[in-house]
Amino acid sequence: MGTKLCVTAVALAMAVLLARPTSAQDLLQLPPIDVTSSRLGGSITGASTSVITAEDIEHSPAQSLPDILSQATSVQVTHLLGGPTGTDDMVDLRGFGAFAQSNVLILVNGRRFQDFDLQGFDFSSIPLNSIERVEITRGNSGTVLYGDGAIGGVINIVTKTAPSSPLTGRVEGAVGSYGFQEGRMSASRSSGPWSTSVYGNVATSSGYRQNSELRQQNVIGNLNYKGLEWSGYLNIAADSQRQNLPAGLPNLPLVYPITLDNPRASVTPFDWAHKQDFNITTGFTRSLGSDVDLIVDGGVRRKFQQSLFYNYFNNPSFSFDPSTAVPGNYVNTVMTTSSLTPRLDAHHQMFGVPNHLLTGIDFYNTQYDSDRPQAPGGEDIHRYSIQQTTVAIYAMNTASVMPNMDISFGGRLQRNMVKGQDNYDASVDPNAGFYATNPQAPPVDMGEWQYAAHLGAEYRVNSAFTLFGRAARAFRLPNADERVGSGNPFGFTAPASLDLKTQTSYDGEAGFRAKWGRFNIESSAYVMELNNEIHFIPALFVDVNLDPTQRLGWENSATYQLTDDVRLRGGFAYTQATFRAGPFAGNDIPLVSRWSGNAGLSWDIWKKLLVLDVTGRFVGERHMDNDQANTQPLIPATATVDVKIGGQYDRFFWSAAVLNLFNASYFDYAIASAFTPGYFTAYPQPGRTFMLRGGATF
Repeated sequence: MGTKLCVTAVALAMAVLLARPTSAQDLLQLPPIDVTSSRLGGSITGASTSVITAEDIEHSPAQSLPDILSQATSVQVTHLLGGPTGTDDMVDLRGFGAFAQSNVLILVNGRRFQDFDLQGFDFSSIPLNSIERVEITRGNSGTVLYGDGAIGGVINIVTKTAPSSPLTGRVEGAVGSYGFQEGRMSASRSSGPWSTSVYGNVATSSGYRQNSELRQQNVIGNLNYKGLEWSGYLNIAADSQRQNLPAGLPNLPLVYPITLDNPRASVTPFDWAHKQDFNITTGFTRSLGSDVDLIVDGGVRRKFQQSLFYNYFNNPSFSFDPSTAVPGNYVNTVMTTSSLTPRLDAHHQMFGVPNHLLTGIDFYNTQYDSDRPQAPGGEDIHRYSIQQTTVAIYAMNTASVMPNMDISFGGRLQRNMVKGQDNYDASVDPNAGFYATNPQAPPVDMGEWQYAAHLGAEYRVNSAFTLFGRAARAFRLPNADERVGSGNPFGFTAPASLDLKTQTSYDGEAGFRAKWGRFNIESSAYVMELNNEIHFIPALFVDVNLDPTQRLGWENSATYQLTDDVRLRGGFAYTQATFRAGPFAGNDIPLVSRWSGNAGLSWDIWKKLLVLDVTGRFVGERHMDNDQANTQPLIPATATVDVKIGGQYDRFFWSAAVLNLFNASYFDYAIASAFTPGYFTAYPQPGRTFMLRGGATF
């Protein structure tokens, strides 16, 4: 796992051995992540964690879940479209840049919700008013429990259950800058062992930029039963989204007459993407004894996506003329994912030591079908069909070897099977005859075994101080879009292919948590070494396995209850993501900032009648996408401040927020030219925006 990883593990072991033991009566159990209601059965011992509660979400000036997550230390968010709901935002844990969405595993109520495409998880599809809390577990140890893709960490979104009352509800509405309008509603009811709830959301926005209009609707419904010996649930979720795509703007007028000098403009005034999603999940928990529960979950998800990209360069002049643009690429994709995940949650004694074991079997099957004509209704140029099936067995055991020390160890063995083919029709391809290699990717039919492993420890030195650490091995499978894009027939070095290698990582971490009166702090350092990291190279229009890479980081977060009415929070992180071999050895990986930080204040000015919340975020400079050589301009550092003031009286509530208070001009994402020094395209973000919200409960 590398010298640095060994050094980290040795340092952790020495810290544990040299620490002063204490009696059980002196210990203060620092609150772990409560995962009972999210159906996980236990947290990951030795990992750096944080929790965002429903109250935090309610107080935050941020209007989208990605921006709310960015208030947690080391979470970097890349905004593309700048919409208020977080559509197409990328959430990064521990420095994966443009491919963050494929290296952070998203769970909903403890179950995988990761898509088999590059879009990843759409955070805007979960109504904010349906969230009970969000659990963030950093590092790759989550792969043991949840499967591939948890390289940077795991984000678990836990939705609300109905309270013990006959009927409750909530309605609210919001208006804001750039034509934003939103309506939210929720209702829940309980009767005996049964409870049900529904959460809905409708949002529209004309968008900050031309051709960035958004229309979105989503709904989540729950039905729950809780008896003496067993409980069950049924969740149904659906969402629909229509998003126009303005694309990036160049900094110089070398190709387009429009540049970043006009940040609200678009160079793709007709491009769009639509999505419809339906998900049904059901399961039960059955007690097999006083200390053993059987948990069985299963689900089916169907996602439909359509997108249309126009050709704005019209032969033979190749001049930019939007009025004569013609369809150039239409994508019509359907994905169906089915899953079954039975597991046992058992508390047992081994050699007189209390143990907690979580073990189970995961089965996931995804069918990806994507038609690629030039325009809707046209003949398919390419028709991709890819099926991925994974079957895994896993176990994680946590032993309380001493009253003040827990050790966990676990592993996952997973069989991955992929079948895919590309049906190509040269007779309808306008580029036929111009390729350097065969544009049809050869079929793929492969299977492989992969494994993940975890070893972690937590040692409570005294009532105020806890040491923790872990070491783990994990993996990430290529998704369907990466396989489709793993070759470029226009280049001789990357012929069309559906084959990519599986990415692997070795991860080590050590840190501490401390609590002194009203002050809480957590600090940890980590090292991660990766092989075959999967990445897209814009200059070649191809997905590749990179040369070996690594991450080194240091993360710190703290809260301080200044008074009963004033709470302060803050944190900063150092993230060094570099190539460790190959022609770019020592260079930074694009789109990863070395320094990031956050700070916030919550002040109950007058009980709940008047509350002030202020949030500030800082992200340091970073290299642009496609700049592995580190020779192009840097994306400038960014600092923004959001402010919200609101209140609640009886059953009525209101708030007014100002986002980007100081009207900072910035962009999070840019693609550097591979051939022209100083030339790039970027996605400018909104300046100062305003939001008013109000509603009532019943």
